[in-house]
Amino acid sequence: MSSVQYLSSGLTDDKQSTAEKSTPPIPGDATVTYPEIDSSSVGTLCRSSWKRFASIWTKRFILSLLAGQIVSLCITCTSVATEELTFRNWALPTTQTLFLYLSLFVTYTPYTIYWYGFDGWLKVIYERGWKYIILAACDVEGNFLVVKAYQYTDLLSCMLLEAWAIPVCMFFSYVHMRTRFHWTQILGVVICVAGLCLLVASDQITNKNWTALDKGKGDAFMIIGATLYGFTNATEEFLVRRSPLYEVLGQLGMWGMIITGVQASILEHKKMRESTWNGANLTLVFAYTAAMFVMYTVAPLLFRLASSTYYNLSLRSANFYGLLFGIFLFHYKPYWLYFPSFVVVISGLVVYFCHSTQGKTDIRAPSYIAQHGKAVLEDSEEQREGAI
Repeated sequence: MSSVQYLSSGLTDDKQSTAEKSTPPIPGDATVTYPEIDSSSVGTLCRSSWKRFASIWTKRFILSLLAGQIVSLCITCTSVATEELTFRNWALPTTQTLFLYLSLFVTYTPYTIYWYGFDGWLKVIYERGWKYIILAACDVEGNFLVVKAYQYTDLLSCMLLEAWAIPVCMFFSYVHMRTRFHWTQILGVVICVAGLCLLVASDQITNKNWTALDKGKGDAFMIIGATLYGFTNATEEFLVRRSPLYEVLGQLGMWGMIITGVQASILEHKKMRESTWNGANLTLVFAYTAAMFVMYTVAPLLFRLASSTYYNLSLRSANFYGLLFGIFLFHYKPYWLYFPSFVVVISGLVVYFCHSTQGKTDIRAPSYIAQHGKAVLEDSEEQREGAI
């Protein structure tokens, strides 16, 4: 059995190993139906096409669109904070991420213990801990390799190769959840990537690229990092559709904190003494951690509302928000291609949602958990809904 098959089967074997208590069926776990497009005449084609377009703008889609732009804005904030920290002699990417996992751990683990009890929390670690270790390790190393890639290769390669996370995420969505994508969803992916290409062309025209120190090494880091990103997103979607959000984020924070702490102590212990630790830098670290915390909290909600693939597509608009930061903070002069590229990306998200099905969301807590209060799961129906 391959490692992928082993992980996928292991993620679903809780039914065999322990009896679990399932929540009531969630309404709407069937295919979403949209008005048919009638092409019998030009008039009916226009009217039916408009009805089809208007039917897409449901509450679920609007929330998904807003959540996607929130995570894009958050990732832009983290990029700006990291750039400023590097300029201020505080280039500790692994240590910087440690504060993120620490914040996830101290926020969501006590809440998990409150619901599960301390013994129940320990049993979760014993029964499911290996899954979260794999998830956290891939997340940590994905972040680390992407940061290293920017140090070795050029901007053009980074922007294009980072999009590799999209097909990887789609592949692992099929491996974990047997997700099947409609041709209109594939078209939406292509449109979003086309918007990214407009951004790349804009940066090339305005000479924002830099010389690569070691292009082969940097490209390899980016491909591996993007692969880990795609795997992590699809796997986390699988987990948050079957487990409470606070359990997943608490475990991700705990194991991520341990892995990042060990890695930082090995790789960055000398730089820690040489870096500038002052109030301004600590404020930037706090801003980075806050933005990442919001992104890691909103992301699993977006996985339930839409999907991990939709999440990756939404991130293609982050460069536009980076432009806005550049205009107001650094007085950049924007090139005109930035604005149509943002419109193209948003259009791709709309097209992707044109043929959306409700993903199965079966949130459950293990039966051995000593629950406090009414029920472990009190997520709203909007949070429970999901789409491919």
